Amino acid sequence: MSARILVVDDVDANVRLLEAKLTADYYEVLTAHDGLTALELAAVERPDLILLDVMMPGMDGFEVCRRLKEASDTRHIPVVLVTALDGRQDRVTGLEAGADDFLTKPLDDVILMARVRSLTRLKTVMDELRQREESGRKLGLLDGGARLNGGGGRVLIVDDHERQAERIAAELRIEHRPVVEHDLDKALLTARGPVDLVIINAASRSFDGLRFAAQVRSTEQGRTVPILAVVDADDRPRMVKALEIGVNDLLPRPVDPQELAARVRTQVRRKRYTDFLRNRLDQSLEMAVTDPLTGLHNRRYMTSQAEALVARAARGGDAVSALLLDIDHFKSINDTFGHDVGDEVLVEFAVRLATNVRAIDLPCRYGGEEFVVIMPGASMTDAERVAERIRLHVSAAPFTVRDGRSIPVTISIGVAATLGEGDTPEALMKRADQALYEAKTTGRNRVVARAA
Repeated sequence: MSARILVVDDVDANVRLLEAKLTADYYEVLTAHDGLTALELAAVERPDLILLDVMMPGMDGFEVCRRLKEASDTRHIPVVLVTALDGRQDRVTGLEAGADDFLTKPLDDVILMARVRSLTRLKTVMDELRQREESGRKLGLLDGGARLNGGGGRVLIVDDHERQAERIAAELRIEHRPVVEHDLDKALLTARGPVDLVIINAASRSFDGLRFAAQVRSTEQGRTVPILAVVDADDRPRMVKALEIGVNDLLPRPVDPQELAARVRTQVRRKRYTDFLRNRLDQSLEMAVTDPLTGLHNRRYMTSQAEALVARAARGGDAVSALLLDIDHFKSINDTFGHDVGDEVLVEFAVRLATNVRAIDLPCRYGGEEFVVIMPGASMTDAERVAERIRLHVSAAPFTVRDGRSIPVTISIGVAATLGEGDTPEALMKRADQALYEAKTTGRNRVVARAA
């Protein structure tokens, strides 16, 4: 998978070397030699990954990383800090600045490429979710979201080294909710639940930690759970394999408490953001087919469903009936009591409508005070019977609104059913509309069926 990578280093030879390696693997490479240029390029070009040198004059890599993560348009770009420094505090400083990883020079090409592939895969998923969220926002389906923190995470620790597991849990209890599990079956079950991060000892002796990670990834719920693998710093093959199977991050042994805290915080924050995006996507899809006032399906959804059902009926499938319902004299309700009360009447009517149709029927708000019920597999006789039940239930008791007033409400209903070959949704709805018009012009508060 190709991607666009921004390489930032004040030493031209280092830039050329990284550019050559990445280009050979078919990545598109952008370059910058100082922090300010890197910030400008990142904001304009939006690369999929930034390889950022730490030791640069003027603005060092830590500060560049911090600014990238503070800016709304670049905070989701993965950043790998590249440096000759190999001190614990430098690593922690980089991670706390928001870096996704910290690689030391001279770079191990295999580890580098594995990390690049892992982070660019993640960026692709994030971009798709963000793009869909943005589409929903442009349509007015979503509002803006706040930044999410990385504390209070539910962390599952899977480790057969009891003392190491307890040390990790003790450190995480400061700001998270860790659970240690030694039984693999129980751990796999827990990983399928509401977990923000799974920490696996990849060097476990009693079980294969990477195989367990692969098992987590193979489940539907586990595909989106971040995995942090604890590995021996010199076990290069295991590190590469971990990244290949979908482990999100690596934590070298012996475990440094501050580095552990920084890496866990990053992963929990990212999990919450991806959950936030997925939830917003589900919300936008739901809102796209739902009437916001009544909670019933909207006209768009009704139209798409009716097209498929009527087409099936026209090919010899089960008949489809349609009810077109209109609240009698609804304008006078608005004029007399106000639009707020009118909205309350619409909401209560939607409840009475939904509770009097069959489970397979599709009650929808057609627009204004008009509603539609699409009835798969229902004959004209069946539809008339349901329509009459709805009419009686609406007129039997007045609608009580919030201020305590009672408003008598009646409805008129037009009923139509498919005619077989050659019928269309438009023709079906036209017949139902003609029947509704007849019901309204002949006294209202009645059901009229139109066979053809």
